[in-house]
Amino acid sequence: MIKFSREVEVAQNSGKPIVALESTIISHGLPRPRNLEVAHEVEAIVRDAGAIPATIALIDGQIFVGLETDQLERIANDDNVVKASTRDLAIIEATKASAATTVAATAHIAHLAGISVFATGGLGGVHRGHSYDESADLLALARIPIVIVCAGVKSILDVPGTLERLETLAVPVLGYRTNKFPGFYLTDSGFEIEHRVDSAEEISAIWANRFALRTNDCAIVVTNPVLHQMDLALHDRILQEGLAAADVQHITGKAVTPFLLEHFHSASSGESLRVNIDIIKSNSRLAAEIALAL
Repeated sequence: MIKFSREVEVAQNSGKPIVALESTIISHGLPRPRNLEVAHEVEAIVRDAGAIPATIALIDGQIFVGLETDQLERIANDDNVVKASTRDLAIIEATKASAATTVAATAHIAHLAGISVFATGGLGGVHRGHSYDESADLLALARIPIVIVCAGVKSILDVPGTLERLETLAVPVLGYRTNKFPGFYLTDSGFEIEHRVDSAEEISAIWANRFALRTNDCAIVVTNPVLHQMDLALHDRILQEGLAAADVQHITGKAVTPFLLEHFHSASSGESLRVNIDIIKSNSRLAAEIALAL
């Protein structure tokens, strides 16, 4: 049910390290034409670090692990590409639709394909003011043994609520060279991380120990804070304005996150876009280093 790009297939057969990459950031997270440019730049970063990029998506109902150039262009430019989480995969396949994969779906497919490291931007989590409303990313992290490199959870979410859920689900959270939990656009969300790591080799050792202890039935979350965060005052102002606008327009459920991210893009004069791109590039580089260490 999975087709591999030529590059990924060669890497699998030769034992080269592979890094899974989500496609939602390409289709829905970044504006055109910058989205396609960033997709190529991110893949180049992974290759330059010594690993092979495997961008994951569904095209005409077929799951692809690793996209050829024309497929990447289609995910970036086709208005009919939807977002697919794990619950949508069988439906997208059956209806022969095309979809970009969320964190949950990308992690699921990567695991099916035997890929152990995944780079993304920010995780989904518990929504502000709605503790019952949480991203499928959290359940995926609780069930899928994969190392996921991220910049924490999106600051538009309920950060402490998300950290509590990760603890309840027994998902280990590591701070890469930090004890501060990042908030996507922000290097510090205001919450502490219990465990800090300072190298890819440390993460590799933790990964190996989990298999020995049989505690490897969930993900390891590696949080990698952005180097140059958004101005804090600007961030807080835009967030409050976005939350108020979502309430007035009755934006609810899974529509809230894309609405708020789009509000950040339009209200920050390109600053949120700059941070978003910095995040995915930095996380992809670190993920490649971890894949090499594994």
